[in-house]
Amino acid sequence: MTTKEIFDLAIKAGTEADLRGSEQVAKMLERRKKDYEKLDEKAKADFDQDNLSNPYLDSRVLNISEDREIRKVLVGVDMEPAEILLAHELGDIDLVIAHHPEGRGLAHLADVMELQSEVLSQYGVPINVAEGLMKVRISEVARGVNAANHNRAVDAARLLKINFVCIHTPCDNLAAHFLKEKVENNPGLEKVDDLLTTLKEIPEYREAIKIGAGPKIYAGSPDNYLGRVAVTEITGGTEGSPKLYEKMAQAGIGTVVGMHLSEEHRKEAEAANVNVVIAGHISSDSLGVNLFLDQLERQGIEVVPCSGLIRVRR
Repeated sequence: MTTKEIFDLAIKAGTEADLRGSEQVAKMLERRKKDYEKLDEKAKADFDQDNLSNPYLDSRVLNISEDREIRKVLVGVDMEPAEILLAHELGDIDLVIAHHPEGRGLAHLADVMELQSEVLSQYGVPINVAEGLMKVRISEVARGVNAANHNRAVDAARLLKINFVCIHTPCDNLAAHFLKEKVENNPGLEKVDDLLTTLKEIPEYREAIKIGAGPKIYAGSPDNYLGRVAVTEITGGTEGSPKLYEKMAQAGIGTVVGMHLSEEHRKEAEAANVNVVIAGHISSDSLGVNLFLDQLERQGIEVVPCSGLIRVRR
């Protein structure tokens, strides 16, 4: 496989696992194409062409120094200049794959957050309410990443002639879909502690427990009833609006499974009487990345994990 073929496989896998459904993703791309066609020539010249085929703009092909057959990849959660240098020192790495966004992917992190509004609407939160609250948060995130040194790792890859991609939301979609199948509508789960026990059976979370970063209850208590469980905070760029917990409760959601939780979000969840179970950030990232890497290994590609990736094969 080439770098581009590997990236396209990731987009395909992420689209198939998207909680909105692949048809909804296709409609979104079609709307983008129609909007593009309405632009004048000057605006088209500045248009990011990836918009027309890539539904997840936080995931990008960042550098191709040599468009060769990929046999061995170095993969991690955060691939910064140090990891790019490591790939160069190892000598036989054909491609570096980062999970967290870099370069143009980081600059467009906020663009994927609309996913959260559409997923929440499936749980009964009115789409106009979810959109309104998310717009404020999306704007906040966009301003935050605007100040970042986006191309630091990309420049290192370019100078060292390392092929480099970042794959963020597609892998998060895979993790969210996996967890949704695992925990939602599971008749064996009644209390929050039951959910915690189920999460701890997943190998990535078992490994995270060993370093003190396993699943934890951040809002609610172990003996609380779960109510309806929603896996809404595993994908969609980063944390959504803290004001959404009240709307989730009104929609009948009793428990949310997420990756991480700020103090402001925790307080809003407590106020809305919504239980929040944090599965873990790097461990959840590892889960999603692993589900993609399994597909790569079936194509005969050797995977070298680093930078916090807990490699588990299924």
